[in-house]
Amino acid sequence: MIENKLQQAVASALKNLYGIDATPESVVLQTTKKEFTGDYTIVVFPYVKQARKSPEMVANDLGAAVKQTVEEVSDYNVIKGFLNFSIADSYWNSFVSQNRNNENYGLKAPAADEKPIVVEYSSPNTNKPLHLGHIRNNLLGWSVSELLSANGANVKKVNLVNDRGIHICKSMLAWLRYGNGETPESSGMKGDHLVGKYYVEFDKHYKEEIKQLMAQGMEEEEAKKQAPLMVEAQRMLKRWEEGDKEVRDLWTKMNSWVYAGFDETYNRLGVSFDKVYYESNTYLLGKELVQKGLDMGVLFRKEDGSVWCDLTADGLDQKLLLRKDGTSVYMTQDLGTALLRTQDFDAKQLIYVVGNEQDYHFKVLKLVLGKLGFDWGEKLYHLSYGMVELPNGKMKSREGTVVDADDLISEMEATAEEMSREHGKNDGMSEQQLKELYHILALGALKYFILKVDPAKNMLFNPAESIDFNGNTGPFIQYTHARIRSIVRKAEEQGIHDQEPVVVPALNEKERAVIKCLHDMPGIISSAAENYSPAMIANYAYDLAKSFNSFYQDTPILREENVAVKTFRVQLCAVVAQAIKNTMRILGIEVPERM
Repeated sequence: MIENKLQQAVASALKNLYGIDATPESVVLQTTKKEFTGDYTIVVFPYVKQARKSPEMVANDLGAAVKQTVEEVSDYNVIKGFLNFSIADSYWNSFVSQNRNNENYGLKAPAADEKPIVVEYSSPNTNKPLHLGHIRNNLLGWSVSELLSANGANVKKVNLVNDRGIHICKSMLAWLRYGNGETPESSGMKGDHLVGKYYVEFDKHYKEEIKQLMAQGMEEEEAKKQAPLMVEAQRMLKRWEEGDKEVRDLWTKMNSWVYAGFDETYNRLGVSFDKVYYESNTYLLGKELVQKGLDMGVLFRKEDGSVWCDLTADGLDQKLLLRKDGTSVYMTQDLGTALLRTQDFDAKQLIYVVGNEQDYHFKVLKLVLGKLGFDWGEKLYHLSYGMVELPNGKMKSREGTVVDADDLISEMEATAEEMSREHGKNDGMSEQQLKELYHILALGALKYFILKVDPAKNMLFNPAESIDFNGNTGPFIQYTHARIRSIVRKAEEQGIHDQEPVVVPALNEKERAVIKCLHDMPGIISSAAENYSPAMIANYAYDLAKSFNSFYQDTPILREENVAVKTFRVQLCAVVAQAIKNTMRILGIEVPERM
């Protein structure tokens, strides 16, 4: 790439002119600001003191040296300490020609024998259906995995299902008390929705019991512990860990309902996993590690029988690892899962896509693993993300005020249909084709709106705003792709696109802008992967679509009379379409051929 060539030439010139040792990587190269002439800019101020010359003189010296050695540099100019290079049109011509049929443009192939990066996402509880918060988790986990793969990493996507614990027992107990044998088949409900219904039911009756106990004079915190439903749920969890057949059979039955519901939602979202772990299989390994910690003396047991890790010397506090009744907590099973995952994959890194409310949890996990003697604990990385809120506030699963993932997808599809019909983007398509189009547009709108926001930030999700065909939205980019593919198809009918590479005498401003934007794509993917930021990809795709549409509005393509120029522009269109397709694929978004 020309950037590397410029950096190498500048480093060489610094050595030859001034005896300054600078590596090519240390030479900071920037895109020239729009108000100045040029394509790439070098800031020379870091070298002025050693060169013992003014910034302008250093910049002119370097510019002349680089222009003489790099044939792609057509000119340079100096503005104080800023050295701006202009790149010859022949380079941009060659770039388009080389990539006109490159389906993998911008993407790197994984290195041979590369140790995998394991990305965990989704991690649902089997006591409720997936909701809007889960959607952000799944989309972020999937997209980060695809982003790392696009940058040449070997990635394994995994899911840890929270299929045991007190929250599961709450749904089970409520179903036994109030369910009257209701099943997904008898109710017509998806299994995960049905189980979630009884999680809400438990909370309703539990709150009523707390209210009654408080009316009898009990303090609120004590009432929460002594409420009969909670006491029974804790007893059920103890029976589950002891292997009680009746409890285990009910647990298996209700979880099977939930798994079937989850699979349906995952399929609609377009996400999947290379391996699924279950806490019911990992918590025992976690308990073994806790016992190992006790034997090593790095953990301690309190008088009530509970087991803790003292992290006060690390600036934290004491962390519970086993309850006094011997049942495990989240940290217990996370210890076991981390060890099992390391044994399974020998990974170079373990990435956990989990909301920022668990920042403390993952600090503790790394510290405890270290105290247990696992130096690979340093490979753990918590990809912390902000919460998703709606215009009317936060969601609460226990109170049944969540935005259900299935309902949201269906609503998005209905909105996509309505918007498409209003904009006349469904002419000449069959009902099946239209149904597929509405789903593609709905998921494109949903995914893009969520992923264009920096993961660390909280976000407000507005369904109506997300599906607009104008502005920084998924449908706008999808429509741009469909428009380009229409141009290319018409050109191919004329036998244009498959012609040999074409060199045009001079590029206009809009052509150069599109090509330079395309040229940035590999660097954007690399930077986005380093920052685990699909938002950088989303906003790049939008910038590329905007740049193309500006070019399309001002520049004739199929109406161009000069055959060579027409052919070049069609080939440029083909590269843009492929770049949009590849970047949107990283986001998990399909782009339609027709709209």
